[in-house]
Amino acid sequence: MADNKIISIPDGKICDYVDGKFRNDTPEEYVRQTIEKRLINEHKYDASQIKIEYTLQLGSRKPRADIVIFKKDCTEQKQENVYIIIECKKETVDARNAKDGVEQLKSYMSACPNCEWGMWTNGKQKEVFKKYVNDQGQIDFMDYNDIPSADGNLDDINRPKRTSLKNAYDDNLLFVFKTCHNHIHVNDGLQKQPAFFELLKVIFCKIEDERNIPNPLEFYTTSEERSNPDGQLTVKKRISKIFERVKKKHGKIFDSNDEIKLAPRSLAYIVSELQKYSLLNTNIDIKGKAYEEIVGANLRGDRGEFFTPRNVMKMTVEMVNPKVDEKVLDSSCGTGGFLVTAMTHVITQLEAEFSEQIGLPQKDWDYDTKKLFQDKKSDMAAHNYFGFDINPDLVKATKMNMVMNNDGNNDGSGNILQTNSLLPPHEWTDEFRTKLAEALGIKKEEIRNHKTLEFFDVIVTNPPFGSKIPVKDKNILEQFELAHIWECDKKTNVWTMTDRLQSSVPPEILFIERCTQLLAPGGRMGIVLPDSILGSPGLGYIREWLIHNHRIVASIDLHADTFQPRNGTQTSVLFLQKKTQEQKDKEEKSGSMADYNIFMAMVEKIGHDKRGTPIFKRDKEGNEILIPEKNNVYVLDETSAGDRTVAHERKTKIEDDQTPDVPEIFAQWKKQEGLSW
Repeated sequence: MADNKIISIPDGKICDYVDGKFRNDTPEEYVRQTIEKRLINEHKYDASQIKIEYTLQLGSRKPRADIVIFKKDCTEQKQENVYIIIECKKETVDARNAKDGVEQLKSYMSACPNCEWGMWTNGKQKEVFKKYVNDQGQIDFMDYNDIPSADGNLDDINRPKRTSLKNAYDDNLLFVFKTCHNHIHVNDGLQKQPAFFELLKVIFCKIEDERNIPNPLEFYTTSEERSNPDGQLTVKKRISKIFERVKKKHGKIFDSNDEIKLAPRSLAYIVSELQKYSLLNTNIDIKGKAYEEIVGANLRGDRGEFFTPRNVMKMTVEMVNPKVDEKVLDSSCGTGGFLVTAMTHVITQLEAEFSEQIGLPQKDWDYDTKKLFQDKKSDMAAHNYFGFDINPDLVKATKMNMVMNNDGNNDGSGNILQTNSLLPPHEWTDEFRTKLAEALGIKKEEIRNHKTLEFFDVIVTNPPFGSKIPVKDKNILEQFELAHIWECDKKTNVWTMTDRLQSSVPPEILFIERCTQLLAPGGRMGIVLPDSILGSPGLGYIREWLIHNHRIVASIDLHADTFQPRNGTQTSVLFLQKKTQEQKDKEEKSGSMADYNIFMAMVEKIGHDKRGTPIFKRDKEGNEILIPEKNNVYVLDETSAGDRTVAHERKTKIEDDQTPDVPEIFAQWKKQEGLSW
């Protein structure tokens, strides 16, 4: 058995997924590697069937095809036996480009007598062709949904069955979402935002169809339907029927008169791109990344919104460690990333508890047990997860994210509500207060003012910040101690609050206090804040207020590039536990604060650079490191001549990211400090 050797990659190179050779790290190469991962992991081709940079003979020219595939039983991998050709270009090359577009691919296919299939992609557009001889005896090409998988089954390309749906791998789902969004934007002439919401309607139809067990899947288009106007209309009818069910189920997200506004041609294209995947079973991180990136690219407003990277959300949630029966809130929920991450964290605990109760591991659950677990999950999502945001489009996006990632729940979105949560509670709309009270199981009269809001056990949030969007409304400011003017005694360095209000306050300062008001005594929060709050001398009163009202549990200093490429603000994640009235009274009486340790860490490596490009671990010589892929399998085989062979071992780079290390160290520290959560 081979050793798990660690291999270094020279600078500017990548290690090819199929043949293990080093190639230049270029935009084209990124597209090719993503496709190669799909061929192996989704289409189940064997690496031995695939050749990279394969030289073809075209008259006197010898161009190289990016990827060619031979059939499994092919004994001679010669040009006449090429079965599929794939051309990969960078995003800026258009399919209609005379030199590098689909015509180049067709000329390669024509030069290989037995080549049946071809695919052209730039990561944003994808074209698939099946070669055939027409009635005039000439070579012709038919548009197809996708290339066949290794088993050659064409039925699944045209109409997938539940058993043939594939889980998306790596960046493929992001590729597909981008391709679809780009298609709508270009072909339907819609602006980015409406284009995005049309795409989401179709994604919802896909999820609804997957959930419609045991009925056969209806979310599909055959290649024939996709390539003619009549067929495209049939697809539109079929998907519109699913959308009717979606609207009934998700009345909080879609109006009853809502419809899919895409042209039949575009809709058929998008269905063909999505139909092969299982959106319910695809890994939650892959789904989340694809969804949040595309939401971020299209819905980012100008209210100081910049969305938290997934690795920071994961770190924060693991450190705050929400429990199964705790109520969790994100008071500025953006795309819903924090809530989905928290829910995933708790579902893992729920699964372990449930398995223990019934004495069976998850893999052995029967249908009824699974159904029971889904109900438990739905119940938890419906009662314990809350999100507020001022931007109605983001509220909609969060609801969709909850539904997409909470496969057991018909509507994991009931408690995602639109409001300006800094307003005095009596100014919150009646609808908002009614819904919130209902979800919390209280009377709405109980939501009176800023002193009667202690409803949540855990808050995880990244509030909007910025001096460009200060709050000046006196009605809002008078609810907050931090909106008052504070004076500092130069001798003792102690801050005292005056009766006078400041004329304007940045929103993040008010959000800290609002979050504290929303926390139950003993509740805890993880909040992303600009470093100025924690370090600027003039803001000492905020620190004084924080210490008076909370136990400061931890402060994690994030790398300056954390929110790049969109924002260079230096930030930290602050972890606070709200003091009970009893604790505060005791301190007041004794005239001294309880003494305790604070956990501090600096995340110096965040996994990407200021352009947002991933950064990978390197060795002492500065070369990127390769390690064997997780679950890497060595396939030992014997040839007919008795030779032992071992399958190609796939290696992968590791992102240089320290956030996953922090929760583990923090958990040990917490034990020492006697913190039970």
